[in-house]
Amino acid sequence: MTIQQPMRLEFPEDFFWGTSTSATQTETASAHNWRGFRARDGYVLEQTTAHEQLRELDAGYIMQFGTVYRCGVDWARLQAGPFAPFDQEVVEEYRKFFRLLNNGGTRILLVMHHFTNPLWFEDNGGWLNEDNISAFVDYARQCIEHFEPYVFNWNTFNEPNVYAMNAYLLGVFPPHKRSFFKSNRVLRHLQQAHEVVYSLLKARCPEKPASVSLNTGSFEGANWLGKIPARITDWWFINRAARYFEKVDYWGLSYYAHVPFNPYPITEIDRPGKLDKMGIPHDKMWGYKPEGLGKILRRFHKRYGKPIILLETGICTDDPQRRIQAIKDYLKVCHRAIQDGVPLRGFIHWSTWDNFEWNLGPTYRFGLVRVDLDTMEREMTEAGVFFARVAEENAVSV
Repeated sequence: MTIQQPMRLEFPEDFFWGTSTSATQTETASAHNWRGFRARDGYVLEQTTAHEQLRELDAGYIMQFGTVYRCGVDWARLQAGPFAPFDQEVVEEYRKFFRLLNNGGTRILLVMHHFTNPLWFEDNGGWLNEDNISAFVDYARQCIEHFEPYVFNWNTFNEPNVYAMNAYLLGVFPPHKRSFFKSNRVLRHLQQAHEVVYSLLKARCPEKPASVSLNTGSFEGANWLGKIPARITDWWFINRAARYFEKVDYWGLSYYAHVPFNPYPITEIDRPGKLDKMGIPHDKMWGYKPEGLGKILRRFHKRYGKPIILLETGICTDDPQRRIQAIKDYLKVCHRAIQDGVPLRGFIHWSTWDNFEWNLGPTYRFGLVRVDLDTMEREMTEAGVFFARVAEENAVSV
C-alpha cells in the first residue's frame, strides 16, 4: 500500500495573506440602518462582537493571520449628518487601532462602504436618491483625509452587486425593497460614487491601489429549466455589475457560492436538504465548488488583464476541520491559476473571527477565531492555527 505524501504548494514571494471583517458585523450598533435587525436565527443586531471594546485583543489575532487586515469604519459613528465633520474621538479610536496594527507589521485595506448607511442617509432616500452621492463622497473624502497614512490599499464599495441585489431586488437587506428597476438604479449610483472617489484617491495617493470587492459565484442549471435563470443571474450579477466598476487598479473579487437552478436557485438557506438530495456538497449556506473560483479568476484575467486580489472567501461551518479543508481546496485552485499566468496577488480569508452574518445572524460562523455569543470571549481554532502557519510560510501542504 502506497501512502501519498502531502504536496507543498509555494506561493510567489510578493504574495500576501490576510483576513477581513466589517464594522457593522463586529462593532456594537450605532445609528445605522442595521441596528435592531432581527436575523433568521433569532438574534438581533445590537452588540455583535463588542470589537470596539476589545480592539487590542482582536489585534493580537489579526496580526497572526498574515500582513493585511481588510476592514471598514462605522460611517454613522464618524459622521452625525450630511457633510458634518468627523467626530474626532471616533477618528482617534480608529487611528489608534490602525497604528497598533501598522506597528505590528499589518497593513490596512480599508473598505469605505460595507452594506451599511447612517440613518440620516437612509432617511433621505438612501442610494435611490442621486443627491445622496455627494454626501457619500464627502464621507469618503474625510476617510482619505484622516486614515490615508495607515492604509495601503482601498475598496470604495464592498460587493456592490450583493448590496443592490439583497437590499433592492430580493429585499432581505435594509431597506427591503423588491424592484428590478430600483436595484439597477442603485447600482448606477454606486458606480457614480465609486468613480468620483476613485479620482479623489488617485489625486491624493496615486501609488496606493484602489478597487471594489465584486462578489462572484458559480451559477449552473441543474436541469434544462434552470439553464436560462442561471445564465441571467451570471450575466446580471457578474458581467453586468463588473462593467459598472471597470475604473479600478485591480480586480478585488470574493467567491463563496455554487448555486444550482431548477429553475429556482437552490441553497441550504432557503431549501435545506435539497442539495444533499442532489448529491452536491455544501456548507450551512450554499453549494460548495472551489473549482468555480478557478473559472472566475481565469475569466477576469482573460477579460481585463488586470491584477486580482481574492478579497474574501471562506466557508460557513462550525467545524474547524472542514474550514481547514476548504482553505486547502481554495488554495489549490489559486496556486494552479497563478501557474497558468493569472496575476493573483493576495488571499484574504473571511473572516478573522465569528461575527454577525447579516440577515442570517451570528450562528452562521465563518471565523478562524471562535466567539462565544454570550460572553464575547475569543478562542483560536485549529483552522486559525493552520491559516497562521500558511501565511507565515507562504505555502500550504495539500
